Amino acid sequence: MTPDPVADVHRLLAERGATVATAESLTGGRLAALLTGVPGASATYVGGAVTYATALKVSMLGVPETLVAEHGVVSAECARAMAEGMRRVAGATYALATTGVAGPDLQEGKPAGTVYVALAGPAGSEVLELELTGDRWAVQDATCLRCVELLRSVLVREETTLG
Repeated sequence: MTPDPVADVHRLLAERGATVATAESLTGGRLAALLTGVPGASATYVGGAVTYATALKVSMLGVPETLVAEHGVVSAECARAMAEGMRRVAGATYALATTGVAGPDLQEGKPAGTVYVALAGPAGSEVLELELTGDRWAVQDATCLRCVELLRSVLVREETTLG
């Protein structure tokens, strides 16, 4: 990872004329803030949505109610659907999504630190399941950084494949 992974992600996106959007739940907008915290971010970051409530995941991002009923919102399936829905809604090349439990209480029977991050892009989507530790801020920070790392790794992999 480079000294400034966020700037590196924007550089990689800009080199290929690509964009990114975000769909956030447990991170509450912190991923968008991280991505927009570097100069020139407006060239590659198109926007995002904080869909903290399940109803917004369904109505704004198109997460199927049947998926929520079967898997819950703290699931790989929900993270994937959020990323794919945000990519579609924003018209972005890539979309990142976060869902999980920041704590301190259980949600859907899952402990704090249970997190799913997803990336949807031209080559499909992928999801990471994370088991993080710390307080709410630590879990949110680690989640945001893992999203940036995921996007960067996909961009580098695609560059190698296409190059």
